[in-house]
Amino acid sequence: MEPCKHPRVRVLTREEDAEFVECLECGEVFDSHEFNDMAIEERNQKEADLNPE
Repeated sequence: MEPCKHPRVRVLTREEDAEFVECLECGEVFDSHEFNDMAIEERNQKEADLNPE
């Protein structure tokens, strides 16, 4: 089974330097910075797949 890519999230809480979100598909809760990092990693992987060395 392919891991959830968290296509829909909602903000649960905001603190001084953190924002926690919940995936509406799988229910996972994580820091929004992690979500941004996941998107960057996915984009980099797609680029690597398109441009193999």
